[in-house]
Amino acid sequence: MNDFTPTRAAGLDRMARFLPRAAAHYGARRNYDADPPATSALSPWLRHRLVTEPELLAQVFDTHGRDAADRFVTEVIWRTYWKGWLEMRPSVWADYRRNLNAALHRVQTQDGLRARFHAACRGQTGIACFDHWAHQLATTGWLHNHARMWFASIWIFTLRLPWELGADLFLRQLLDGDPASNTLGWRWVAGIQSRGKHYVATADNIRRFTEGRFDPRGDLVEDPAPLDAPEPPAPGPLPVSAPIETGTRIGLLITTDDLGPMPSMPGDPVAVFMLDCTAARSPLQVSAPVAAFGAGAAQDAAMRAPQGVPLSHGQDPGDITRWIDANRLDLVVHHHAPVGPAADTLAAVRPVRRVGFAPQVRAYDAALWPHARRGFFRFRKDIPDLAPLVRPAR
Repeated sequence: MNDFTPTRAAGLDRMARFLPRAAAHYGARRNYDADPPATSALSPWLRHRLVTEPELLAQVFDTHGRDAADRFVTEVIWRTYWKGWLEMRPSVWADYRRNLNAALHRVQTQDGLRARFHAACRGQTGIACFDHWAHQLATTGWLHNHARMWFASIWIFTLRLPWELGADLFLRQLLDGDPASNTLGWRWVAGIQSRGKHYVATADNIRRFTEGRFDPRGDLVEDPAPLDAPEPPAPGPLPVSAPIETGTRIGLLITTDDLGPMPSMPGDPVAVFMLDCTAARSPLQVSAPVAAFGAGAAQDAAMRAPQGVPLSHGQDPGDITRWIDANRLDLVVHHHAPVGPAADTLAAVRPVRRVGFAPQVRAYDAALWPHARRGFFRFRKDIPDLAPLVRPAR
């Protein structure tokens, strides 16, 4: 399970090995934090779209049918729901980053908070299950989804640490650290995503779903009040694909947010740029496994870029600006970068030359995101039939 090779081939192999277990076995065992897990552990490849949601769902449908694998399908589209929800409310990400910076400042100035924060990050709290998950997170870059919920709940309600610091720890150390799923998941545990509805880790639940490996009786705060925060903003407009003009000098920009099949365009681009935005996940340094996965995934995707076209690499807006100017580009085509570090980086680009940007929204996202205006169960009810949207990617 710990083999997270950052290539599309490795992701497809993981998918093929999981598919036979995606229906009844997954449904019965998905909540257990066991080794090996009943879950797919495909999230690092899905997060970077080395494997895409449509091709995964297509394989699941072909193997089991839609209804038999409903629980797994529901987990896959949760990721899409979070993406669409945040895409219509980008200020939630901006607020999180602002509050994170404030929390990091308090860590530097408040001795007690700093000590508790470092103990939690290092797995030195004395709560055996939490410390185990902290070490697993740091060494493997992955945690079972149920363990993530328990970890976040203990962080917020037992250790009394700012949720933004925990969300940042996950972004720095999870191979699949995703701005939408991670930020909104922590908000949900805290009780500020669905106001008043928080997730509380209990000793009984942990004992049951770790099959007795951990029993933190007496260690946890099990009756906390949810955190308070302003109501989420109303949903705003969603992005749409921009036209690609022929007869222009087109550059293709690829980000580590979307390393799937390249956008369609008339002919080959004159230059390609690979933006590795892994380091921009956090004001602090991302872990070595996270940095290596991002770099390896970018390298793997670069092998599928148009051949014979100059390829540049970079991590910040200045790198993109210099690439645009050096190649005298008129238009930059790229898959739409969802709310998060890649979108922040692109927003900060200030080209020397006049240039247009033509983001392309994938059909799957364009079809599902508009339904993420309210809660997940309304989303689940309102989304269109998935079958026509999930033909395998080529």
